[in-house]
Amino acid sequence: MSIRRTRSVRHVAVLIESSLGYGRGLLEGIARYSCERGNWVLYFELRGLEPFPLWMHDWKGDGILVSFPSWQVTPTLLTKGAAVVDLNGSLTPSGLPQVDTDNTEVARLALEHFWERGIRHFGFCGLPRGEWPLMDQRGEAFAGQVKAAGCSCSLFAWPARHQTETDWKREVEEIAAWLKGLPKPVGVLAYFDDRGYQVLNACRHAGLTVPEEVAVLGVSNDTLLCSMCLPSLSSIDLNAEQIGYTAAAYLDRQMHGGMPLRSRLILPPRGVVARRSTDVLATDDADLAAALRFIRERACDGIRIDDVLREVAISQRALERKCHAFLGRTPKAELLRVQMTCARELLIDSNLSIKEVAQRCGFHNKETYFSNVFYRQHGIWPTAYRRCSRHGSGSAGE
Repeated sequence: MSIRRTRSVRHVAVLIESSLGYGRGLLEGIARYSCERGNWVLYFELRGLEPFPLWMHDWKGDGILVSFPSWQVTPTLLTKGAAVVDLNGSLTPSGLPQVDTDNTEVARLALEHFWERGIRHFGFCGLPRGEWPLMDQRGEAFAGQVKAAGCSCSLFAWPARHQTETDWKREVEEIAAWLKGLPKPVGVLAYFDDRGYQVLNACRHAGLTVPEEVAVLGVSNDTLLCSMCLPSLSSIDLNAEQIGYTAAAYLDRQMHGGMPLRSRLILPPRGVVARRSTDVLATDDADLAAALRFIRERACDGIRIDDVLREVAISQRALERKCHAFLGRTPKAELLRVQMTCARELLIDSNLSIKEVAQRCGFHNKETYFSNVFYRQHGIWPTAYRRCSRHGSGSAGE
């Protein structure tokens, strides 16, 4: 009778906040990996971002998964002699392995989302400079994308952190004053959903309408928080569960004597989850608005531009002229953009075959054609895109 060999038990500390949806997503990914692949004892407590848990000072184990807002905890972590993976970018000066999201892609998705709604003025509402490097990078990436598009982006200039119970109220007032001074309509990207919630409150404080004057987009897609907002908050889904799962796999490799494949692993976000806070088309042209809404609602049904023209009763030449002036692309390109957005989401979120993905996106019985179109649009084949989205891509310093 054969005896099945089991992996030795590993003791893993999980220092990740559980108060927000993003942290809970990371935890779900870690738990899934532990159940499927690990043989771990997890040390974890329900917690916010801070403070550093007292029990860690005496803890001894094999690995640490940490998403902590301050690099100052690094010396304490390093004295443990355990493998460490950083999940939020605050510990990067230490050179510890890092798994996180692709901020360049977050910025691209945000700009595309605003741009296709006709918004040409932009703002980013983050944190005081230097408080969280990953968020500094997010704001810089968004401002860079906006500048490349020929527009300008206002970065909210946070004052020093207030240390009183009225912090939240004062911050709302400061954001409201900033919003009043921005040209309208404006698209504001908030660094995370909790800041997006605050921006929406600031809009009410300032008497600004959402989304007509200020369209607000958050990051992390905390479904509870987004639904509590008024209006409901659009947000970029960072694929937190997959980030947590991948970080756990990275840690497992280290704990078993392997070196990290890369110093930093970045995973693409799933995409934008659109809700009422960005439900606007900043145009007074009723025909154009109707055509774009029809395309966005029906693109994956396999419609053609002729179907759009019948729906709106507009000439092809007029539609092309208006669409190009508003979006900078043709109606056909807009239809293809919607189809490719759906394709990317299905490749990340589902296990559908490429043929099934093609059919869902309106490429009926055209699997090869779909793959060729996807490659021309993204420079990567659908199967490779799915693999990269689940296992990450490297960055400088691999």
